Amino acid sequence: MAAVIDGKAVAEDVVGRVKVLAAELRAGTGIVPGLAVVIVGADPASQVYVASKGKKAKECGFHSVQHTLPADTAEAELVALVETLNADPAIHGILVQLPLPEHIDSGRIIQTISPDKDVDGFHFVNVGKLGTGELATAFVPCTPAGSMLLIERLRGRDLSGLNAVVVGRSNIVGKPMANLLLAANATVTIAHSRTKNLAEICRSADILVAAVGRPEMVRGDWVKQGATVIDVGINRVAAPEKGEGKTRLVGDVAYGEAAERAGAITPVPGGVGPMTIALLMANTLVSASLAAGRPRPAF
Repeated sequence: MAAVIDGKAVAEDVVGRVKVLAAELRAGTGIVPGLAVVIVGADPASQVYVASKGKKAKECGFHSVQHTLPADTAEAELVALVETLNADPAIHGILVQLPLPEHIDSGRIIQTISPDKDVDGFHFVNVGKLGTGELATAFVPCTPAGSMLLIERLRGRDLSGLNAVVVGRSNIVGKPMANLLLAANATVTIAHSRTKNLAEICRSADILVAAVGRPEMVRGDWVKQGATVIDVGINRVAAPEKGEGKTRLVGDVAYGEAAERAGAITPVPGGVGPMTIALLMANTLVSASLAAGRPRPAF
């Protein structure tokens, strides 16, 4: 039976280090890391995410600001807000919660954020740095960065000789995840829902990352004996066994089946999820440290 990778425990470790370093930064320079979160509209899931990010930022001792805008906010108004935050020295990280309403061009908004305050790692400058191996100066998207930290805790920083398969090719998780694994010297295959012989390819993986957005798509017999399985998916499915209309959360991996073969596996929830917010705090602290002329902290 696989060892369960406790994302909550690792996330708490990261957040604990962020708190210590934030206090040292404040004591040494008077600078308080500042995180601004912008939400447009009243999407319930987005509101939950934003509230949790704001709460964690305050827990870390950050200056936390939330801008809640109505769903009919004009694109130009949102651009103006982001530009104001870019110019605000008290703000070191800017996060615009996605998805945005359809009338707003998300790409334009993301590229308006200063690369130095792009703690989500979505600006082309940071994407380009990651893609060319300039990890030392890049902001990496929080979910793949958190996933990579879990892998490093298990397998070390040098993955030479190991095969990694990433199922999913999104700009938010799949592609940056593949770049991080490449930078760690793994031999990387990017697969997705249209890949032929997907199960066979997954069976070649010493490290299998599932980020395809389909509930329990990766079956147990797709997993190589002893593999490390990182399940990035979070899907809500019907749970009639809990009662009428009830639901439960599952990943992109059939957990019970995969746990029989994997060496280690992340649960859903409690695996990658907590790491995403922890790395957002870490990225914000990094931005504040650099703004203060201090060395870039490592996690």
